[in-house]
Amino acid sequence: MAFESLSDKLNAAFKRLSGKGRLKESDVKEAMREVRMALLEADVGYKVVKDFTKQVTQRAVGADVLEALNPAQMVIKIVNEELCQLMGGENQKLNISAKSPSVVMLVGLQGAGKTTNGAKLAAYMRKQGKRPLLTACDIYRPAAIKQLETVGAQLNIPVFQMGQSDPVDIAKAAVEHAKKHGNDLVFLDTAGRLHIDEDLMRELQNIRDAVEPAEILLVVDAMTGQDAVNAATAFDEALGVTGVMLSKLDGDARGGAALSIRAATGKPIKFIGVGEKLDMIEAFHPDRMASRILGMGDMLTLIEKAQQSFDEKKAQETAEKLLANRFTLSDYMDQMNQLKGMGDLSQLAGMLPGMDAKALKGAKVDEKSMARQEAIILSMTQAERDNPSLLNSSRKKRIAAGSGTTVVEVNRLLKQFEGMQQMVKQFSGKNMKKLQKKMGRMGGGFPGMGGFGF
Repeated sequence: MAFESLSDKLNAAFKRLSGKGRLKESDVKEAMREVRMALLEADVGYKVVKDFTKQVTQRAVGADVLEALNPAQMVIKIVNEELCQLMGGENQKLNISAKSPSVVMLVGLQGAGKTTNGAKLAAYMRKQGKRPLLTACDIYRPAAIKQLETVGAQLNIPVFQMGQSDPVDIAKAAVEHAKKHGNDLVFLDTAGRLHIDEDLMRELQNIRDAVEPAEILLVVDAMTGQDAVNAATAFDEALGVTGVMLSKLDGDARGGAALSIRAATGKPIKFIGVGEKLDMIEAFHPDRMASRILGMGDMLTLIEKAQQSFDEKKAQETAEKLLANRFTLSDYMDQMNQLKGMGDLSQLAGMLPGMDAKALKGAKVDEKSMARQEAIILSMTQAERDNPSLLNSSRKKRIAAGSGTTVVEVNRLLKQFEGMQQMVKQFSGKNMKKLQKKMGRMGGGFPGMGGFGF
């Protein structure tokens, strides 16, 4: 995940501060030198780093910090606040025009991920109650139209295309099509180039002038570092970009683009792509990203992911069953199926305060293991799922044969399920009610995660 190295270096610098008790001005300045080096190594622009560390130092050497009971925590708090401001301060939503349909023009260099991330964004906005239409305006790249149609079909989002026609005509026709068919949001997947040139910018300017988009969203590859900042500056000067989407932020990017773009261009990062799957997109929250960078976690995004993955009605039923100690193997299987949508465990770990994402680097939900467990449960009778104590040796042999597994795997599943039940029993009724209230629509937490094949 991006920022991993930066997080390690910053935490090392702050750990040294924490060990000093009371701080002197020289301690703060030494820590800021380490912060400066960490940011430069993360490919953050030199001027941005210089201004950032100057601002933090000015605040951190004040009497209220140096004389505080825990000055190291005060310094970390200041760095967190300044990181948040550096990245824009608060989440900026997609611009939506009062007149329907609202047009979002996706621009960027070839290879940045416009097509896939544009489709992800369309699906994201559909969850917000919009009726999106994807439009193929890239008539030059081989198979660009087919790619958009493929991802559109996977997401069940309509795609408008006119083959190799003029991109300006395609954009205007798409808007008219949207008016007639009730689409209130039109995404224009425009052409890119390997580098910025006059022909590309002229075409994009003509599309912009023809349809007057409410949002010109620049998609940039986070893995290109300062080149992403340079591209953002050039596109903004030519088109008047209104926002940025960073793609590939789940890769080995050093993260400098996310920390530099707002400061360099004044344009907000609105969305980030965090994986290859078509639901792996997040609204960009500077405060949450700052917390992740500093190892403080991001519980709000984790909760939102859970709410998207867990069915609300089933979640409530699960909480009630846990409360009454009536959680069955059928419920266990439902939880497994919903957990599949949560994705990469190393990403989720990075959202938990104090959790080392590196410990789970590359870890994913083992869908093969989960499929075997599901087959075992489906090979049971309803009575056996409701009351696993019925499962004697002969029944286990029958279930193993019916599911294509072994008795050992059947026993392992039952042991995991029993372990989860024992954990639930440790809660008193009062604590379970607190848990139910706290987790709300998250389904009473993530029961049995340890048994889902990680």
